[in-house]
Amino acid sequence: MKALRRVPPLLTLFALTSCGIPATGVVEAGGPASGALPLTQVYFVEDGGLVAMQRNTDQPGDPAAALLLLMEGPLAGEGRTGRLATEVPGPPTAVPAPPATSDTAGEPSSDAPAVTVQDDTMTIRLPSAMGALSDLGVRQTVCTAAAAYRLTRPSAYPLTAEVTGGGGWRVRSSDEDCPGW
Repeated sequence: MKALRRVPPLLTLFALTSCGIPATGVVEAGGPASGALPLTQVYFVEDGGLVAMQRNTDQPGDPAAALLLLMEGPLAGEGRTGRLATEVPGPPTAVPAPPATSDTAGEPSSDAPAVTVQDDTMTIRLPSAMGALSDLGVRQTVCTAAAAYRLTRPSAYPLTAEVTGGGGWRVRSSDEDCPGW
């Protein structure tokens, strides 16, 4: 410490602040870092209740993408007991769609879930071939979609969800009773 007192203050300041690396601005160097993908929660059934499982996704914050992961079902041996189940059927097998035209470009396929949110209300449209879900299936759907939505838009307020599917069935629910909410 005594040695530092003998060095002129300006030289000390220079020694402490200069490391020989010139200052630069932002350097564009390609896309984002690769490796592990962001995760989203997908809700499955275990012992009669919902449990959240993490899934890799390339579309974090997209409720419709999370619902597609839900429709893929649980992985073999997943969960505390290794016996996760689902009340949400897989995506219906579809006949290949005709090529998109300017009239249909941007419209969601009727074989894929679609989710819209306005204020605190989420509308979930399931594939047209999907029949009515059980109460537990509706909760899986709402919790999965709401968890994905909240990844990029957190809120202290519950979301009200309206779930519709083929045959005109419609159910209202909320994400208030989702595990981890």
